Amino acid sequence: MIDQLKKHPFFKEKHITSWEPVEIQSFCNENYLVIADQKKYIVRKFLRTDIDRDFEYKVHTLAFDAGITSELLLFDLDKGMMISSFLEGVHKDTLSENDFILLADTLRKVHSFHIQAEPVKIKIQNKSADLKQALEIITQHDKELVLCHNDLNPKNILFSNDVKFIDWEYAGVNDKYFDLACVCVEFELSPLKEQYFLESYFQSKKSNEDKLRAYKILYTELYKEWFLNNKTQ
Repeated sequence: MIDQLKKHPFFKEKHITSWEPVEIQSFCNENYLVIADQKKYIVRKFLRTDIDRDFEYKVHTLAFDAGITSELLLFDLDKGMMISSFLEGVHKDTLSENDFILLADTLRKVHSFHIQAEPVKIKIQNKSADLKQALEIITQHDKELVLCHNDLNPKNILFSNDVKFIDWEYAGVNDKYFDLACVCVEFELSPLKEQYFLESYFQSKKSNEDKLRAYKILYTELYKEWFLNNKTQ
């Protein structure tokens, strides 16, 4: 990998002093922290070919323009890689009240983006009784389609003075409750913390508890199926 980087036009005139795999790897990319000319870069080498990387690039650019992600410095589809600036911040498993406010604010920004795309098609092979009931409940409520991140686990969220999101490969048009459910499940929010997060997101509006509960079941089952399928590959 280092030989490929040194030969790439982006790094050809730069002196690479260190490079190392990012500790948490995803199933979609190999991620590397590269230091060149005293600057930090994140290099993402694509592992999967079934992801619309052009759409990912478009969403990443929108998010950067809104100030909620890293600057994308190179998108090389032929070489199967992206290079972005390194974002300072920390990943958190437990959130404070202020964290919820910042997270909700960033999520509202993502959900306000305007982009033309068909809604994502969620496919689950094994449907439990609970999941079938959840899907039935979801069909009973109006769709609230927005651009969603769709993968808001703690390793994709950076906290500092504000909140930044990274890794946009699963972004797509979906019901906003999918992202809300994702946060609730991934951070294992207690009922009290869940209420605080939802109040921070909706502000003066009331959240739909039944719809959220159904999407939490959907997200949990989807994650388990996706994770187990990829883990065995």
